[in-house]
Amino acid sequence: MRFLVLLCAASVLSQGITRLPLERGKKLREVLREKGLLHHFFQHHRYDIGTKFPHAFPNGTEVATEPLLNTLDMEYYGTISIGTPPQDFTVVFDTGSSNLWVPSNSCTSLACQNHQMFNPSQSSTYKSTGQNLSIQYGTGNMEGIVGSDTVTVASLVDTNQLFGLSTTEPGQFFVHVKFDGVLGLGYPNLAADGITPVFDNLVNESLLEENLFSVYLSRETTGSVVIFGGIDESYFTGSINWIFVSYQGYWQISMDSIIVNSQEIACSGGCQAIVDTGTSLVAGPPSGISNIQSAVGARQDTYGESNASKNTSPHFPHLRFLAQMQNDQGPCISSFQNTSGDLWILGDVFIRVYYSIFDRANNRVGLAKAI
Repeated sequence: MRFLVLLCAASVLSQGITRLPLERGKKLREVLREKGLLHHFFQHHRYDIGTKFPHAFPNGTEVATEPLLNTLDMEYYGTISIGTPPQDFTVVFDTGSSNLWVPSNSCTSLACQNHQMFNPSQSSTYKSTGQNLSIQYGTGNMEGIVGSDTVTVASLVDTNQLFGLSTTEPGQFFVHVKFDGVLGLGYPNLAADGITPVFDNLVNESLLEENLFSVYLSRETTGSVVIFGGIDESYFTGSINWIFVSYQGYWQISMDSIIVNSQEIACSGGCQAIVDTGTSLVAGPPSGISNIQSAVGARQDTYGESNASKNTSPHFPHLRFLAQMQNDQGPCISSFQNTSGDLWILGDVFIRVYYSIFDRANNRVGLAKAI
């Protein structure tokens, strides 16, 4: 079985490297499943990956209340440091959001206590802004303050970067996640309170050779990397296919069709898609996802997960675009899920197949076959 995404494109190559290694860890979904808490979570919280993208669903009534609920499926993390001397934090490099935030040492929530917390008094370069920050989650608010300090990403030193320090994190939701915070790599107009994102400051401070970054996601625990300011040709084969960004907020592109075994099964006549490092799955409209699930023999359970028996799934090794999340104690879990609206979200299962380049200078996304 072949699974293809057809995109309008042209080819070009570039050079320039500043890299930061990423670790592939367990998603919160897997942790909750192992603890027997996943079904309880689904019983009490509506889960729709699309709620992370409120700007893409202007008519949705519940969308704006859950912009970051898909933390459930984040799985790639890297380490940055904040302050002088540096304090280290594990963060998700998320192309679907634009703010940097980490827990503060003044946070008393259990979720904060289980993670690294930033101590402003221990940094000689920290400055308070007196500004409050609130990010809405499906399980409650992340409340905090905005500070300014030196942020170091790999070898890049970003001075006077505004970032969020959480003072309250909601409920039990963040207690089990591995990462401490989030570093958003979306466009500036997505950032809360007009804060300039880290990547834009790196560009403004002339720290990058090129105004772009690229991502390679390995299937292994190690080997993944985000590269700032350049493209590493050793991570892909063939040429780069460039697709212009259709909405400069998320990394949103136009997609022509989705084909399985030479037959169009979704996105007929074209559709919109977001390339999102902060989502592990591929999500889309129910009708299109249903067609894909049928093609791979997956059946949806009570809580929205789609399972396929390992013994009855001989086609999985032959899929080019489809990757499967496996649970050693049960069936294969399909990497496709429904979302509200007509938007497709191309998460980590897509990026593991295609080395992805996010070109802010030309407002385009580059895709090349990953090694």
